[in-house]
Amino acid sequence: MSSPVRRVVSGHNAQGKSCFIFDGPAPHVYQRGPGSSLVIELWDTSATPADNTGEHDPTDRAFRLPPPKNGSVFRVISYPPDKERRAALEREHATSHDDGTGRAGALDRSNARHPGFHKTASIDYAIVLSGEIWALMDEGEVLLKQGDVLVQRGTNHAWSNRADAPAVLAFVLIDAEPVMA
Repeated sequence: MSSPVRRVVSGHNAQGKSCFIFDGPAPHVYQRGPGSSLVIELWDTSATPADNTGEHDPTDRAFRLPPPKNGSVFRVISYPPDKERRAALEREHATSHDDGTGRAGALDRSNARHPGFHKTASIDYAIVLSGEIWALMDEGEVLLKQGDVLVQRGTNHAWSNRADAPAVLAFVLIDAEPVMA
């Protein structure tokens, strides 16, 4: 992604009037290393219904893949081409660790089709903002292009960018009951 994502967040002032509480580049950006996906955290909720009070930035925390229990996360991810990303994923496999949540979200080392296979206990809304990317399931794959949307329902999946340019996707992940297979 060539430029940062501008994040504008509304809130309320002391008089209860609507106002803007944040306006600028999203401050919480994560990348594990060269060739890895670039993750930009935009917002996070820790309960449903969400709490819209205060001016705390809920993304001011360590990175984690799944949303909080009973919560959600909104992020943008830029996937480099697989010719760069696959090597980075292999390095991550060699040095992976628990994300500290105690919840599903780890890479699936047993799937030989792509090193990025993983599963979270969430329902994910994925929107392709630019580029194209293959969504891989245990059985089957589909090419998603700009404007396409995938509703990913707690399935084991991976993202494969077989093009020569990055693919940028927006995601909303909402906590869900895990699928028992």
